[in-house]
Amino acid sequence: MTAQPLRIGVVGTGRWAVRSHIPGWQRDPRCQVVALSDVDAGSLAQAAQEFGVARTSTDYRELVEDPDIDVIDVVTGDAAHFEVTMAALEAGKHVLCEKPVNHDYREVVRAADLADSKGLKTKLGFTFRYAPAVMYAAELIRDGWVGTPYMLNAYEQNSQWLDPQTPLRQQGDAGDPDFLQVASIEGYGAPVIDIMHWWMGAALESVVGTMRNFVPERVVRDTGAMTRMNIDDGDMFIAEFAGGGLASVQSSFVTVGNFPGIEVRIYGSEGALIVRLVEEEGICQTLKGATKGSVEFKELEIPQRFFPDGGSSLEPWPFLFYSNLVRNFATEILDGGPENQGDFRQGALVQETINAFEASFRRRAWVDFPLTQA
Repeated sequence: MTAQPLRIGVVGTGRWAVRSHIPGWQRDPRCQVVALSDVDAGSLAQAAQEFGVARTSTDYRELVEDPDIDVIDVVTGDAAHFEVTMAALEAGKHVLCEKPVNHDYREVVRAADLADSKGLKTKLGFTFRYAPAVMYAAELIRDGWVGTPYMLNAYEQNSQWLDPQTPLRQQGDAGDPDFLQVASIEGYGAPVIDIMHWWMGAALESVVGTMRNFVPERVVRDTGAMTRMNIDDGDMFIAEFAGGGLASVQSSFVTVGNFPGIEVRIYGSEGALIVRLVEEEGICQTLKGATKGSVEFKELEIPQRFFPDGGSSLEPWPFLFYSNLVRNFATEILDGGPENQGDFRQGALVQETINAFEASFRRRAWVDFPLTQA
């Protein structure tokens, strides 16, 4: 078991790091952010000053190789996730990594195997898994509140890129301009896919679906120029589970509504639950339920035990949900037991589902799950 406090090295000091990761760690008295790293010296200096972190480096290896750092938190751009993660695991560090660890689920499995071989804990940035409403709903489902799960509907809304002038990261190598690249289903669909697997509680057997590019030209952040961006900015998929359960998943960059927000509905033999994580009227989450004996959906109060100390649904969701995520990870590490939810093994399952969704779109056909290793 690692001695307290846990010493955290954060690699990446961009917007998501300063909105959620670093303040989340600093909220937990068992944790200490001791070092920051970023290739952008300006961003690095600004984050260090804002959060009072004295040690900085533009080379992440200095943090990875430091024997006094217990946890490496990977908040870089997607392209660097796998490199930094594998280096940290090889160095014997517990790792929190933003999604995806890798675009190929087989590589995520490799990272999970490496962590297991070294007795290390891992965690994916499945932010919405740690919303108090989601955690309470999961407990209700486990305790039989909905009975046998029949159907689940999950969608992610995100209107921030309806305007093509809103800068978007280039999606890797542009390559063939006619080849639709995976974007929304991986970047924003992953959290609801994670919840889908968790709540349905059965093995996924097959998937089918499609993707679309609704806004073909966008401003690219690095160049500031309008560029042909043949990306998945909208998609819909259907999933079949062992035992007969069904699920639908939708994600998008171009759906009107406050962003980013998700809604997940699960219907079972005894009841139904609706979790909505959309910041509206100053509240970041709601949970509603209905039973077969009382079919009107009514709001359910979320017990305070699902919140960090002093937390409430009036807090900004990146701070509230991520405070729970890092608190959960710190507890798993410090307890030293087998518990490790939302880990790289779960990340591999989610990434394999995304890879299966993409395969279904490419083949224009149902795809069996799990995918073959060939």
